[in-house]
Amino acid sequence: MIRSFYIAAKDLKAEFRTKQMLNSMFIFSLLVLVVFSISFGDFLGDTEKVEKLAPGVLWIAFTFAGMLGLSRTFVMETENGCLEALMLCPVDRGAIYTGKILSNLVIVFLMEAVTLPFFIILFNYSLGIGTLLLLLLILFLGTFGFIAVGTLLSALTLGTRTRELLLPVLLLPVLLPVLIPSVEATAGVLAGNSIGDLVPEIRLLAVYDLVFFVISHLVFEYVVSD
Repeated sequence: MIRSFYIAAKDLKAEFRTKQMLNSMFIFSLLVLVVFSISFGDFLGDTEKVEKLAPGVLWIAFTFAGMLGLSRTFVMETENGCLEALMLCPVDRGAIYTGKILSNLVIVFLMEAVTLPFFIILFNYSLGIGTLLLLLLILFLGTFGFIAVGTLLSALTLGTRTRELLLPVLLLPVLLPVLIPSVEATAGVLAGNSIGDLVPEIRLLAVYDLVFFVISHLVFEYVVSD
């Protein structure tokens, strides 16, 4: 596990030096929110319609902005010839996968942390501390599942010329089991439901995260093998 933290620290240090992924992800997510808020301008006074539309808009912004980052997960390694060096290290290759997940999680969480206040302002929400904490729990569970699968598929498409186009095609169908409960749970939180009302969605997200993390961790070695 310590080796995974070293790999994650290496990736984060390189990203914070240039901020290429962070800047592009934040600008894209903010652009999505602004465009949808303008398009739904006539509905913003209608609480019922906003509660139906806003959760989907939020997850659209997070998902497609996150894909921009995931598509670059292993590109830097290949450009600098570091992937072969990582593969030769006397560590379990699952540690590489875990390290990549950790770095991707930090980057995506930073993007979400900056985007969420804009979402609250643009869609006229007023969230209490309890509601905000519950929303953060849903965002964590949904984002973890998204990153766990996306990191594996990013490695799978590494050797293709059209990886930026192929990754969304492969990723979106696999993400449906996590996106649907994430949107529904987010809608429930924004509507003021308690955590007891969201147990089915939270349980489904937790199971998805656990199953896909374990499976991806096990098969990662074969995905990156020549």
